[in-house]
Parts: sequence; C-alpha cells; structure tokens
Amino acid sequence: MAKSIFAVKIDQDLLKAGIRFHGHKCPAMPLGMRAGLAALKKLGVERASNKELYCYCETGPSHAQACFADGIQVATGCTFGKGNIEKLNYGKNAFTLVDVKNKRAVRVCLNPDFQAKSLSSEFVNQRKKGVEPKDIGPEVVDPAVAKVTTVGDDEILKIGEVADFGFKPVKGTYEWERCAMCGEIVFSTGLRVANGKHYCIPCSKL
Repeated sequence: MAKSIFAVKIDQDLLKAGIRFHGHKCPAMPLGMRAGLAALKKLGVERASNKELYCYCETGPSHAQACFADGIQVATGCTFGKGNIEKLNYGKNAFTLVDVKNKRAVRVCLNPDFQAKSLSSEFVNQRKKGVEPKDIGPEVVDPAVAKVTTVGDDEILKIGEVADFGFKPVKGTYEWERCAMCGEIVFSTGLRVANGKHYCIPCSKL
C-alpha cells in the first residue's frame, strides 16, 4: 500500500510561531504540530479559540515529550492557559483530541518505528551528551526539522479512527477566599478547610 502524503503542511509562518512559543528549534516540537494538525483534520474541526476542543496528552517529563506537547498546543489551540489540555504522564508521545460539542474523539501517536529510529539520531545523541537544543548546530537540526515537516503521515504517525467520547467538561469557578495563613487569594478548587478556616494547599500542610 502506498504511503499517504502529509495531510496538512506546516507552513513557515506556523513553524516560526511554534519555534517562538517553544523557545528553540528541534524536531520534536514540529512533530507535535504535525500530530495536532492530523487530529484536527481527522475530526473535521478547526483550531480551538475557546474550549471547543479538549486534549488528553499522554506525555511525561522524558526526552522530547514536553517539546511534542508544545507542538500540540500550537496546532490545536488546546493550551494550559485555556485549561483545555490535561497531562496524563503516561510517558508516550500520544494524545486524544476531543470535539467537545459533538463528543467525538481521535487518538494520535508517533509511529513506533519512526520514533525508535529518531531516538538513535545525531540530534538525540547530542542531547544525551548534555548539549542543549539551542546549541546543536543547524547542520544537525535543520535536516531533522525539514524531514518531520514534509514526510508522509503514515511514516511518522498512527492516527486512530474517530469514535464517540463521553466527555464531561471540568467547570471553572469564580469563587475564592483568602488563605487564613498566607493571605493569598485561592479559588475554591484549591481550598482546604480546617477549624472553620480556609487554607491554600501548601499552607494546609504546615
């Protein structure tokens, strides 16, 4: 079976926006962008401007996973600032994107074969030696980024089928109190009550 071409090309403006947001040029961030764009296309939805979408991000603190998650945020509009992305810490470069209104979702992950090869690349070898991403030369970074922004979806991604998803949104709150110990304002989701007084979580442990 012939491999498909990439579903949505990352244009230079989008790539520049992603690099500016992320802080350095590396292959993992645009991989997250590619995955995010593929999920949007599969669901037939636009990037979230409010909370039209919700993302369950399976990444953790291991190599390149935070970079991948930044790319997802740029592409999908699911951001920690809007509260419509949740980090599950599964240690996988994968996520499920939910169409909140229609309660449909799709899961996308890196193609394991592609990821395994990438983890033995010169970029990763230099990272293992402690070289920071911004200090890795363009002769290593640029070809890696060029590849992940242009190769076919089938080579880099595993895109699941769209399925029903019983999504229950987490409601925000405007209710707050001052912590009885530190005096800082705490919204109700973070309050702890002891002896009739309200405390923030850190102060409640003192």
